[in-house]
Amino acid sequence: MSEFHLAIEILIIILCISLFLCFVRLYLGPNSPNRAVAFDLIAIHAVAIIALFAMRSAAVVLIDAAIVTAVVGF
Repeated sequence: MSEFHLAIEILIIILCISLFLCFVRLYLGPNSPNRAVAFDLIAIHAVAIIALFAMRSAAVVLIDAAIVTAVVGF
């Protein structure tokens, strides 16, 4: 495993932990603006994770999925 792939794996783990915290914020948010920001962060995390999977597997199709997710999340 190269350093590049190791870095991608570490980034995916960090993003998944952060994504979990965003879901907690979405669930526990005291008001609607906090929940809206949490949902936006979840969409951003999803795009980042899809892009990292695309880099790891060299699949161009996943880049298209990341673009669609970014547009829908916006």
